Amino acid sequence: MDSTDPSDLRGVTVSGDPDGSPVVFVHGATLTRAQWLPQTAALSGVRAITFDLPGHGERADETFRFERALDLLDRVVRKVADGSAVVVGLSLGGYLATAYAADNPDRVDALVISGSSANPTGLLGVLTRIVGALSRLASRLGPVRRAYSSLWERAVEAFDIEPDHRDAIVDGGFYLRPFGEAGRDLAGRDFRAEFGRYPGPALVLNGEDDALARRGEDAHAAATTDARVEVVEDAGHTCNLHRATAYTEAVERFYREAVPTEVGRGGS
Repeated sequence: MDSTDPSDLRGVTVSGDPDGSPVVFVHGATLTRAQWLPQTAALSGVRAITFDLPGHGERADETFRFERALDLLDRVVRKVADGSAVVVGLSLGGYLATAYAADNPDRVDALVISGSSANPTGLLGVLTRIVGALSRLASRLGPVRRAYSSLWERAVEAFDIEPDHRDAIVDGGFYLRPFGEAGRDLAGRDFRAEFGRYPGPALVLNGEDDALARRGEDAHAAATTDARVEVVEDAGHTCNLHRATAYTEAVERFYREAVPTEVGRGGS
């Protein structure tokens, strides 16, 4: 059954200090909210909020559409984060966080995006559309889906994270269909312009080896007035898992500098 009601907040996890200022994490395509366990387990003095996007995890019965995902993010910020939060997104989650911050700057205290500084316009937009279409077709085939999940399971074994976090990521499952559905919605959308519309503090935090995202990171940061670029060494696209500790430290350092009187309370 395809649930379209954004008030349905299944697949949400809140951890950390219940009285701490909220940080909302938005996962990438294929994975689930379990992607952020290395971060939510390590942060102190904040209320960490993660949720499954449409088509993933507990919302796997839904078709992914970008606007529906934005509606869900908005409901999480309004209802679970009490109206505003630091928003952290990786890959698809970073594009969602960017669009949300552009339209709702008063609800985003600070913005962190990773693997989301490649702008899917022009030729990259065409390629994104093609890859999305091929992924949607491939996701109809059971053997392809099983092979895709198997590749991800092997990849997770190499991540620098706790064994119980690995198990939770694998148990959450891997979702090829929404990867293709997201490509359809991302293609041709000017996220650099949207990033430039967000007036608050922003961090472009990419893995050192994420060649595609890194090609656009400086132009992305230059599109707005209060953004900086940092790099997680020896990490690829899924940099929050490749080098979890370094990623967490970079995010925490940034938001404590950016909003010290809010997210910093109850911290170190």
